[in-house]
Amino acid sequence: MKVQVTLVKSPISSKPNHIKIVEALGLHKVHATKVFEDTPSIRGMLFKVKHLVSVTEIND
Repeated sequence: MKVQVTLVKSPISSKPNHIKIVEALGLHKVHATKVFEDTPSIRGMLFKVKHLVSVTEIND
């Protein structure tokens, strides 16, 4: 299974750790979208920034 992640809110006024997580996910602009394998590490990152991103599950 994969997850599609879209940045829906700018991380400018967020905590520094949240900004680093968004950058590590490769989401540099609002409405940028990436697809990731559904792993525990990705899920943990998404949980930390759940107020900034939209997550959709994709079945292969």
